[in-house]
Amino acid sequence: MISSVKHSSAAIGVTDIVRRGSPSVRPQMASIPLISATKGPILSLATRKPLYLASPEGFGFGSRDGFMSAAEPRGFALRCGAYEADRSDSVEISRQETRSAASQKVKIGIYFATWWALNVVFNIYNKKVLNAFPYPWLTSTLSLATGSLMMLVSWATRIAEAPKTDFEFWKALAPVAVAHTIGHVAATVSMSKVAVSFTHIIKSGEPAFSVLVSRFLLGETFPVPVYLSLVPIIGGCALAAVTELNFNMTGFMGAMISNLAFVFRNIFSKRGMKGTSVSGMNYYACLSILSLLILTPFAIAIEGPQMWAAGWQTALSEIGPNFIWWVAAQSVFYHLYNQVSYMSLDEISPLTFSVGNTMKRISVIVSSIIIFHTPVQPINALGAAIAILGTFLYSQAKQ
Repeated sequence: MISSVKHSSAAIGVTDIVRRGSPSVRPQMASIPLISATKGPILSLATRKPLYLASPEGFGFGSRDGFMSAAEPRGFALRCGAYEADRSDSVEISRQETRSAASQKVKIGIYFATWWALNVVFNIYNKKVLNAFPYPWLTSTLSLATGSLMMLVSWATRIAEAPKTDFEFWKALAPVAVAHTIGHVAATVSMSKVAVSFTHIIKSGEPAFSVLVSRFLLGETFPVPVYLSLVPIIGGCALAAVTELNFNMTGFMGAMISNLAFVFRNIFSKRGMKGTSVSGMNYYACLSILSLLILTPFAIAIEGPQMWAAGWQTALSEIGPNFIWWVAAQSVFYHLYNQVSYMSLDEISPLTFSVGNTMKRISVIVSSIIIFHTPVQPINALGAAIAILGTFLYSQAKQ
């Protein structure tokens, strides 16, 4: 703050401000200079803190009974006291806010790095298991069973606080669990038939399904940029599909069904989460338990224990004991990456989550191509890049 006191030749008489009840003898006093904004010599006081001025004294007046009165002439002298306000508290608060913002950014960065790393590891081990043991329904069931067991043990040992739920909570969670089960199995079926990279390229088209479902079933409208962002998404996915060297219709349809199922999961999840005090971690744990109950009878009916036993023996004979580690790893990492993603939703905005999800797909696609030596044509890579760019534009336009 800069305070300036300017001296001028303008003057006023002091008799106008003397109390009317003062003695009749009115001393004639010389006029005093007025502090004004006219041109003249400038005295500047610079300070970073607020500047307060004390009451001026020395105008030839004394104070008596709360009123100004004439005093003996002592000549003109202006004495002004000034002091600075103490801003140490506000400065300390500002520093604390800065530290808090910095720690929040670090926390979000850790969430994202963990989320992406766990997802990459899951996809690698999941594909290894499916290559040796092509039974996606059992593989999906084991993933949900492992996560459910981990959370039940955590609640029993008080490592994590058990959620307080009621019948209405589970009732609202039921449609979410149905959609989650369908999406999970469909994605696993897709990855059992095609490359991991192709499945995730098709799954990057999920925003298109989200807009179409919200528009035609829920009656929601979106800005024009949102609709325009669907053009590169749909075009990129189509280009990647027609140029895929190892195209498989079952794998393609599995990824498409997974997209549609997860769109409904997100819609039902938004409705079910309203008014609940369950954390993201516990919400996903409850979702896994309910999905496991839904999926188990279908997995037994479609594949069955006899097929599982034969396939298990074949995988062990071809891979060895490492196969058991692969199954355990894909099951554990599936739960962990989903748990971290739900936990991150408690800390970040939907826009930041969407951007993070787009970057996650890029990391999965690139890492799977490198590890599994997936052959990729330039036109196929271009289609994938266009689709992912469209997904990023969609996340920006949606906000």
